[in-house]
Amino acid sequence: MKRLALALFIICLASVGCMRLGPDYERPETGIRVPGEYLESGKVGTSQYVSKNKWWEEFGDSRLNQVVANTVLNNPDIHEAAASVMEARSIVWQTRADQYPSVELNADASRQQQSVVDFMAGGDYTTVNIDSFSTILPASFELDLWGRLARATEAAQADLLAAEENRRTIVQSLVAETVTQYFNIQSLEGQLNITRQLTETYKKNLELVEARYLRGLSSVLDVQQARRNLAQSEAEIPPLNQAIGTARQTLAVLQGRYPRALDEKGIQKYGFDLPPPVPTGLPSELLTRRPDIRAAEASLEAACAKIGVAKANRFPQITLTGSYGYTSNSLQSLFKSESELWRIASDIYQPVFDAGKRKAAQQAAQAHYQKQLAAYAKTLLDAFAEVEGALLTRKQQIERRSRLMVYLNEAEATLETALDRYQRGLTDYLNVLDAQQAKFQADLNLTKTEYTIYTNRVSLYRALGGGWDNIIESKTHSKTKDQNS
Repeated sequence: MKRLALALFIICLASVGCMRLGPDYERPETGIRVPGEYLESGKVGTSQYVSKNKWWEEFGDSRLNQVVANTVLNNPDIHEAAASVMEARSIVWQTRADQYPSVELNADASRQQQSVVDFMAGGDYTTVNIDSFSTILPASFELDLWGRLARATEAAQADLLAAEENRRTIVQSLVAETVTQYFNIQSLEGQLNITRQLTETYKKNLELVEARYLRGLSSVLDVQQARRNLAQSEAEIPPLNQAIGTARQTLAVLQGRYPRALDEKGIQKYGFDLPPPVPTGLPSELLTRRPDIRAAEASLEAACAKIGVAKANRFPQITLTGSYGYTSNSLQSLFKSESELWRIASDIYQPVFDAGKRKAAQQAAQAHYQKQLAAYAKTLLDAFAEVEGALLTRKQQIERRSRLMVYLNEAEATLETALDRYQRGLTDYLNVLDAQQAKFQADLNLTKTEYTIYTNRVSLYRALGGGWDNIIESKTHSKTKDQNS
């Protein structure tokens, strides 16, 4: 036993310094010129920024925080991604195990009955029982002279990293979808509230017009127009209720729950406050934390390691085998020194002719690396495009909101004037309807624009891979707080 253990130890030492064929991974140059900061984030800043993972807390909504927590804990897609990570981790252990010796235990006990000639009894046949006992420890070990097994382990570890980053990508996407759906419900309920208010206004208008009609101050056309607009406004309520119910069902499924259209608590909030401003000079390095970029680079690293595996497959494979144990016809003498046996052997495998199969496999691995390199570059470009697009959309939507606020104020003033002039008989009812429609449309456009600003902030957080904290501002704020206290 000691001899076999010593032999395996020597074998392991001999394989430690083996070379690794194939290229060592280095982050490649993609040829993409990346500015130091995002072009749409404003002037170059002097502050430093660090990651903030729980970016949804910036919205200051405790119920939203709970909804996101439910999604992270219960969403089936996240559970599936976590299982994929466990699977990839097990594959790493399986692959790494090939670099170590394999030792087994074989024990055997048998009794065989056979007939033999007994010459002492005059040559007659007699039956005897033959016992056999053995305990063998066979072992095998492949000398990784060319680094084939080591490169395979590198590839498996990179695949594990890619699986972990893919899980983070799924979590990030589902959290963003959850927050967006939450705000969608809030926006739809705001639109429903505005529509209901308009419906109540049309009901009061109808009462006013009918009263004036009975006194001969309005025509029957005014009454018909008032009834028509009331019916049209009431017809807008069911589609909004349907949209809210569908959104609630979607949000429930995201949280791993049965799709319920009813929500006893309700969001109880109409309209949005502007989110905190985006600081100027956001560094482009923030993008490196995006999990999909990390996953793409991990897949690139795995492809690089697999080139070494394919190249090493073209070289001889040397396997050492050995066994140590005992064999005896008697159980009592099985573990005595005279029953000991051992064996050490080597096996060299080298294909002589395979019609270029292994060479083609290496070329395929190299082509796969180039394919992953292109995918990595595309992921980078798409990520930068998402960030710049979100920053551009933010600026334009904030400007649109400010102009809509002016438009809403003018629409309210126009409606007030039109109602006053109609009650005094100075204008017809059509001007009142036009002013009410303008006011209603201004309210809806403002609500939708504010929803767009919020979902755009979600898109920005998702594109950047999270939120940010300003180090310098945080330190300055803390210092001022200390002085004030």
